[in-house]
Amino acid sequence: MLASVGSACQSLDLGARVALVTDERVATHYLQPVAESLSKAGFDVLEVVYPGGEGHKNLSGAEGIFAQLIEAGLDRSAWVLALGGGIVGDMAGFVAASYLRGVPYVQVPTTIVAQVDSSIGGKTGVNHALGKNLIGAFHQPKLVFIDTDTLRSLPRGELVAGMAEVVKHGIIRDAELFSFLEDHIEEITDMSVGADALDWLIAQNAGIKAAVVSADEKEGGLRAILNYGHTIGHAIEAATNYTRYRHGEAVILGALAVSEIAAQHGVLPADVRTRHDALWKRLGVPQGLASVQAEAILQRTRADKKRVGNTVRYILAEDIGRVDIYSDVSDEMALSAIHHVQQNY
Repeated sequence: MLASVGSACQSLDLGARVALVTDERVATHYLQPVAESLSKAGFDVLEVVYPGGEGHKNLSGAEGIFAQLIEAGLDRSAWVLALGGGIVGDMAGFVAASYLRGVPYVQVPTTIVAQVDSSIGGKTGVNHALGKNLIGAFHQPKLVFIDTDTLRSLPRGELVAGMAEVVKHGIIRDAELFSFLEDHIEEITDMSVGADALDWLIAQNAGIKAAVVSADEKEGGLRAILNYGHTIGHAIEAATNYTRYRHGEAVILGALAVSEIAAQHGVLPADVRTRHDALWKRLGVPQGLASVQAEAILQRTRADKKRVGNTVRYILAEDIGRVDIYSDVSDEMALSAIHHVQQNY
């Protein structure tokens, strides 16, 4: 299916020159077939391969990509194709949003988290030492081209981390999806699931993300629910210098923390919480949070880009498929929830 990327882009009224941006790991699998597809479709391809990873998702990493585009003489008729996971998509999208004040781009996501979440909705950005995704822009892709076969080459750790966004979608929006996951979570993370079921799963999740984003493109209200588990998850990533946990792993820990907050707040029934926490446990809870200072995690939540003034907003589950935004969660309650996760997982 990746062999048809070029022909899919032909109908988009894009310029002749394209910067194909990917990281070193993805390049070994998919750079050649995508570059060949683009060339056969008549595009002049500049291959831009950078190291990848959260450690390079910053202004310094973006500078290296900008330099290659400038040195190659790409003008405003050029465009960018992001080939890879969520980090590549965020980085390449940010470059596209910024280069010459904005050029078009296309997303070709190759991981679960990218296919169901980060490639959809136009959020681009890079990290700062003080917080995740604090520098960026809204820049909608011209096309999101998904080939679910790429998921079968992922290591198990990447599959588990990516499934965090899938479980999240079930909690915030889709009780049917959550029930499906309760029946099939191990098959999915083992990639023993059938092709039709995998296609349904990715399409269902992409539809959830697209529906929320369409209703609230620039996160004025509803879109904030997509950040379920992310406020504390992002804080955990920042407090550990983006080196200990994959993004999805941090979201798992963050989701268990907000489950505790919701229970303390009296909005999450005990039986629903049992189902909620049990599915996260089956997915796989990463270890080692007890060695991170809880106060440092709490401090990082205050840099959350979704805060309003000095108020950190939390997305809390009220039922499977239903969440709401809460602005009355005290620091003491949040700290207690972080301690709960440290002591129990």
